[in-house]
Amino acid sequence: MCVFKPTLSLGHNRVKGNVDAELVLHTMIQINNFDKAVIVSGDGDFYCLAEYLLSHDKLEKVLVPDIKRYSALLKKLSIENDNVLDYLCLKRSKLEF
Repeated sequence: MCVFKPTLSLGHNRVKGNVDAELVLHTMIQINNFDKAVIVSGDGDFYCLAEYLLSHDKLEKVLVPDIKRYSALLKKLSIENDNVLDYLCLKRSKLEF
């Protein structure tokens, strides 16, 4: 299931979505309706969601869009949980296919 939210263009190629709380809410509402989740974000606000999903064997991966810029909390999650973190830029050829 994908949930798409409206975004605002802030100019200078910047986009704002404010989806953090809604993503967590929709995930928790639907938790019994999926086997594994993939979180695509580098935002540390999703650390608690990722941690919760891991503890319930519901997290497949956290895909970080920018290998150079992402939250230290997600780095911590990666250290504590082998192979849970991956980088979207390294998956580009597979995604384009």
